[in-house]
Amino acid sequence: MKPDPSKYDVIIAGAGPVGLFLACELALAKCSVLILEKSENPHSLLKKIPFGIRGLSAPSIEAFYRRGLLDKFNLHKQVKSPHMNSGQGTRRQVGHFAGIPLHEDDIDTSQWKYRLPSSTPASLISEMDEIETILTHHAETLNIEIKYGHPVSSVQQDKTITTVQAGEIIFQALWVVGCDGARSMVRKAGSFEFAGTEPYFTGYSTYIEIADPEKLKSGRVMTEQGMYLQSQPGYVVIQDFDGGAFHGSDRPLTLEHIQKVLRRVSNTDVTIKTLHTATTWTDRARQATSYRNGRILLAGDAAHIHSPLGGQGLNLGLGDALNLGWKLAATIKKTAPEGLIDSYHLERHPIGEKVLAWSRAQVAIMNPTPEARALNAIFRDIMNTRDGATYVAGRIWGLLTRYDLDSGHSLIGCSVPNFEFMDGTKLGEFMHDGHGVLLDFHSNKSLEKIADEHSTQLKYISAVAKEQFGLNALLIRPDGIVAWVAEGPVDELLLQKSMARWFTKE
Repeated sequence: MKPDPSKYDVIIAGAGPVGLFLACELALAKCSVLILEKSENPHSLLKKIPFGIRGLSAPSIEAFYRRGLLDKFNLHKQVKSPHMNSGQGTRRQVGHFAGIPLHEDDIDTSQWKYRLPSSTPASLISEMDEIETILTHHAETLNIEIKYGHPVSSVQQDKTITTVQAGEIIFQALWVVGCDGARSMVRKAGSFEFAGTEPYFTGYSTYIEIADPEKLKSGRVMTEQGMYLQSQPGYVVIQDFDGGAFHGSDRPLTLEHIQKVLRRVSNTDVTIKTLHTATTWTDRARQATSYRNGRILLAGDAAHIHSPLGGQGLNLGLGDALNLGWKLAATIKKTAPEGLIDSYHLERHPIGEKVLAWSRAQVAIMNPTPEARALNAIFRDIMNTRDGATYVAGRIWGLLTRYDLDSGHSLIGCSVPNFEFMDGTKLGEFMHDGHGVLLDFHSNKSLEKIADEHSTQLKYISAVAKEQFGLNALLIRPDGIVAWVAEGPVDELLLQKSMARWFTKE
C-alpha cells in the first residue's frame, strides 16, 4: 500500500451534489478537504434531462442563494417543467403527490407567513449534471482536492484519526463523511445500522426508440398493473409492482425485458426498436439509526434511501450537508460548544424520517389494488381543496421544514426570511461566507458588543428592513436557521444562552 503523505481535516467519499456541497461548506471555514469519487467520469446521460431532472425545493434554493451560487443556475430559464401540462385545460401543474397533480392556482401562499416578496423561488428545475458542474467549479475555487477513479474500499478509525483506503493508496483525516450513495461503502465499513422497509416495485428509467409510440399515452398513466410516464418522446419511466424483484437481481437489463414489462404495465403491444440506456430503482426505504459513529458521519443517500417519487432525496441530502458543514468545521477548529456535532443527527434524522414516511405514503396509494385506488381518490379530492393543495405544496417545497429547538416562537428553527433592507440589499447577500448573523433592526449597542465577542463566527448587521414582522432582532446560524428572536426589548440573558448553544466566545 502507498500511504499519502498528506493528512486532511475531512475526507468525503462521493463527489455528487451532497459531497461537493459539504466540501464547500467546510472549505469556507478553512478546513482542508479531500473528496474521493469512485467514478472516472462524473458526467453521465442519466444525469441529464429528463433522467437527471430535479426539482430543487425552497431550502436548497435558499442555500445556493446564500452562498452566491443561485445565479449560476440557467437550465430552469431554458426548460419548462415537465409537469406544466396537467391535461386539465390551462391550469399549471407545479408538482404531484403519488401522481396526483398539484395545481398552482389551488395553493394559498398567504398561509406561509414569512414568505416575503424578496424570497427566493419555492421551487426550481435543474438537472444533476448542472448542479454537480456548478458545485465542482465552486469547489475548485475553494482549492478542494477531488480524486476521481478512487473508490473507497475500507475505513478505520481510532480516537484521534481515521484511515481510508482507496485503491492502492491510504489516506488519513480527522473525520470521514460518507456521501457515497445508497450502497455506501463508508456506511458498511462504519458498521451503521440501516433499518427500514423492503420495496413494492421496480422502477425503470429508460431512453428508448419506439416503433409505434402512438400506442402509449403521453404524461403519467396509472394502470391496473402499475404506472408509466412518457414525458418526452423516447423517455419512458415504468413502475412495475413486482416487490422490487428485478432491481435486486443479477439479470441483465435488456431490450426484451423492458419491452415485456412495458407491454404488461401499459396493457399494449408496443414495440421497442432500440434501447439506448436504462436504469432501475425501487421504493426501498431505509435510514441509518445514527448519522454518526465516532469520527465517521453519513449524509445524503448514504444516510437514507427512499423512492424518488417527488424528487425529495437530493434536497434532503443537501439539507444534511448544510446542517453538518458548519458544525463539523467548528468542531475541527475547536470553536464548537459541547454537543454541537451531535446536534447534526438530532436535527436531521427526524427530517429524514418524515421524508421516508412521505415516500411510503405515495407508494401505498399508487399500488394497483382496489384499496389503494380508493385512497388515491380520497387524496385527489383533498388536493383539490385550498388547504389540501397548500399543505402538499408546503411539504414538497420544504416550506414546512422546522427544527425543534425548544422554543415557542414559530420562526425559531425555521429558515430565516430573506429580509430586504431600506437600501435595497437583502439578507442573503451577506451570508456568502458561511458565517452566522446577529441581525439588529434597532441599532442596539449591547447587541453589537455581544456580536464582537464572536466576531470570527458571526457578523453583526444593523439595518432597518422593509418588513420586520414585529421583530427587534434575530440570531441566525451559519446554515440560515433562526436560533433566537426578540419581539420586544432584548433579553440579553436569553440571547447569551442561545449564543452559548451554537457559538463560543473568543
